Amino acid sequence: MRDHAHLVHPGDPEFDEVGEVELTHLISDLITGLGEDVDREGLVKTPHRVERSLKFLTSGYTTSVDEVLNGALFAAEGSEMVVVKGIEFYSLCEHHMLPFFGTAHIAYIPGDTILGLSKFARVVDVFARRMQVQERMTSQIADALERSLKPRGIAVVTEASHLCMMMRGVEKQGSSTRTSAMRGAFKDDARTRQEFLEAIR
Repeated sequence: MRDHAHLVHPGDPEFDEVGEVELTHLISDLITGLGEDVDREGLVKTPHRVERSLKFLTSGYTTSVDEVLNGALFAAEGSEMVVVKGIEFYSLCEHHMLPFFGTAHIAYIPGDTILGLSKFARVVDVFARRMQVQERMTSQIADALERSLKPRGIAVVTEASHLCMMMRGVEKQGSSTRTSAMRGAFKDDARTRQEFLEAIR
């Protein structure tokens, strides 16, 4: 194994937030294994950049839904459907560690509580910023919101493009995937479900 101690840059503001340097050696070995020279000018800081990038893209493992909601639940004053659509997300396919990205659409029918609108995007990020499959991510978002809000119904639809299909394998550039998770009234009542699906078209 190569000695990569020289790659540490103490005091460099670009790397001050990395914390424990625990992935840089592995990333350096990966770059070397791919046939590159990790000591050349363009790559010498790459292991640190990749470590920071990966820790950010997987920060959902160290963030809880309760922490994100942080008291943003309020007493409901009505029971009309609330729809939040077009929430951008970026995630990593757990099979190839390549990105998949797209939008999430969420609707709920309040029970006793409502949630501040910005928190829906933060809940999406909790589960998107992990190594994921889209189907599981969609269900996790729905389940977490159902537990926290206790609504009469919750619906989540995600639409995404997967670089593991676009850059490798079948290489289909225009492909996209849609997954959905319906709970409560959205699962049981076809008219409620259809109203949501019409709203996100």
